[in-house]
Amino acid sequence: MGRKETCDGCGADLHVCRSCDFHDTAAYNECREPRAERVIEKDRSNFCDWFRGRSGSRAKGKDDQETDRKRLESLFRKP
Repeated sequence: MGRKETCDGCGADLHVCRSCDFHDTAAYNECREPRAERVIEKDRSNFCDWFRGRSGSRAKGKDDQETDRKRLESLFRKP
């Protein structure tokens, strides 16, 4: 994926941190690749050499959220 590629539908940049497999909000600089340089704007096109586009969405659907909620409730349920 090139640095200047954009979405055909909305025109958003595609080579962005939030579309990268290494992006993780819980990691230092929100990136799991320790050699990557810091990028301030995670939703704008950048020059990161470590960029690896995600193959699938990380967003959970409503069914997944409900399943997770039930698992947590059963975990913390009093006997």
